[in-house]
Amino acid sequence: MHNPLESQRPSATTGPMRDDMPRATPSQVIGLLGGSFDPAHDGHVHLTREAIKRFGLTYVWWLVSPGNPLKSRQPATMEARIARARDEMRDPRVTVTGIEEQLGTRYTAETLAALSRLYPGVRFVWLMGADNLTQLDQWQDWHWIMENIPVGVLARPGYRISACTSKAARLYARYRLPANASRLLGRSGAPAWCFVNMPMMPHSSTQIRKDGAWTRTGEPTSPAP
Repeated sequence: MHNPLESQRPSATTGPMRDDMPRATPSQVIGLLGGSFDPAHDGHVHLTREAIKRFGLTYVWWLVSPGNPLKSRQPATMEARIARARDEMRDPRVTVTGIEEQLGTRYTAETLAALSRLYPGVRFVWLMGADNLTQLDQWQDWHWIMENIPVGVLARPGYRISACTSKAARLYARYRLPANASRLLGRSGAPAWCFVNMPMMPHSSTQIRKDGAWTRTGEPTSPAP
């Protein structure tokens, strides 16, 4: 059985770099925000811009995932979700990519391992909302993530306390950077993580779907008002 604390990176299929893969150069600090983006919305945009500012990131890549292994519901098509994400996130510092589908990776740890091999010298920071930190211990090889990639955690409505008292937060408490040192995260060696507060927005992909403004085809069920 795989031991998530082993220093060897999880395996992933990584072929030659394709022309449509994001470009990066050594020493850049690139934040990675993964998810289904089903659909992308103002909350994702706000979180991303706050992350760039708070963590001193050069760029951010939105990793639009083929699917979430923890969710039973299948998302809209990759094409629809990427198109929506690019329409929402109009910032030259942010690249929307479906690189996980190209790599053939299923879990976050596999993706991060593959990117670390494909982009030697690039300093990656894994970004997540506080709601994800509360359940991080359910992720495949979550120890590997914490011990190999700096993690930037941004506040989400209703999750400040539960995130900072979660299993992952408690286990890696001594590696937490204070919020006033958040810009050092990308230059810190893992394990390192930082939680920052920020003005929050109530937007939710789940609520957008419930309201009928987004379906599996990526089209609203009725015209927008």
